Amino acid sequence: MTERPSDSGETEVTDASWPVDLTGVTESVVTTLGPNGLWNVAVLGLFAEDPSGGCSPRNHSTLVRARTWGNTRTKRNFHRQGCGYVQFTRDPVDFVDGALSITERDDPLLESADAWVRVQATPEGTGTEGGTEWEDWTLEPLESAVRNRTVTPINRGFGAVIEATVVASRLDVEGYDRAELEGRLEHCLDVVNRAGGPREQEAFANLCRYSGWFPRR
Repeated sequence: MTERPSDSGETEVTDASWPVDLTGVTESVVTTLGPNGLWNVAVLGLFAEDPSGGCSPRNHSTLVRARTWGNTRTKRNFHRQGCGYVQFTRDPVDFVDGALSITERDDPLLESADAWVRVQATPEGTGTEGGTEWEDWTLEPLESAVRNRTVTPINRGFGAVIEATVVASRLDVEGYDRAELEGRLEHCLDVVNRAGGPREQEAFANLCRYSGWFPRR
């Protein structure tokens, strides 16, 4: 992989590959172009596997899949456009806004994105779980760039916000125990209050506003 700095200071990845190592389920923010000409912001979990059995997560044989749930804007825009921008950000507010609100932008790239990759999204199959329809996608990188190379401190509050976005998105989904979910949100809030910074606090406040859930105390 050949890299070079651009005129703007951005580090460009000159081949079509994933700009970061993908292991486990990598949480990302995706923007897709809607029929109104605006870019919809959502969250997307990335599942990576190497069919060759190798250990290099960036090689071209890496398969990256994602699953959309319900008739979301991301699903409809993938079908309409066949592509989108997967972005890697450490901003908890961008994650919450993408997961729990309708956020649309003129520009596909978030200011907070440390790296991005434009992907081709190919539908693989559909199914239903818990009364909700899902659709699987294969994501193939078309071009990518690394904007920032930074040392990222570990913040437990950030992790708690990401977990809480998943929990909050299931509050009104049939098949989930709401009382159990609310207990998990209480725990996540405790972690944010103890270990998070101002950005995590703002993100959790947005989560409560979007989801309609508020702590008991």
